[in-house]
Amino acid sequence: MSRVLIIEDNADLAFGVVSALESEGFETAVAASGPDGVAQAGSMQPDVIILDLMLPGFDGYRVLRTLRSDGVETPILILTARGEEADKVRGFRMGADDYVTKPFGASELVARVDALLRRSRLSMGRAASQLTDSFGDVEINRAARTVKRGEAPVPLTPKEYALLLALIDRGGAVASRNELLAEVWGYQTDVSTRTVDIHVSELRRKLETNAAEPRHILTIRKTGYRFEP
Repeated sequence: MSRVLIIEDNADLAFGVVSALESEGFETAVAASGPDGVAQAGSMQPDVIILDLMLPGFDGYRVLRTLRSDGVETPILILTARGEEADKVRGFRMGADDYVTKPFGASELVARVDALLRRSRLSMGRAASQLTDSFGDVEINRAARTVKRGEAPVPLTPKEYALLLALIDRGGAVASRNELLAEVWGYQTDVSTRTVDIHVSELRRKLETNAAEPRHILTIRKTGYRFEP
């Protein structure tokens, strides 16, 4: 059972988050202040941390900075009413993995937690020798976040790169468009499943020998996509 630590001083909101997560089988704990959150993160060793920014004791940014400086690599999702771009950029630069602005939907929050867990497990499961992937004449260096086709670098957008890894890491299993939306885009309200199709088309154009007859990024009719090495 995956453990989620919610660092949130609003008791009603924390209760709602706990209810949503526990209904999906998560184990939860709540910390109502910055110092308590840091302490519980160390003792509980959660799989995901949901962090509010406005906290008593010290704020969420200090919690984030303290955890990352202590070497805590647990995925951290910031949950806050502060939706300004500058706040988001600051959070990401300090080591946050995702950012949800209040008010939010319970299903979206659970989907984002699921996506963070999936990425974390895939990352932990890869040995150092597995940091390079190859198929056809394409080589991916995960440590450097580079993609080459032959000797030529292939410029991928961040979403194209994330989508490519999401497909590869399924080990040949089919990924539905909704699963890819949750993992790569976090179910953003302005993103549709058509966006997945467009990005897949771009990946094929850049990486397949013949984009019209792909050998690696395959369409599974009425379902989604599958990667074939």
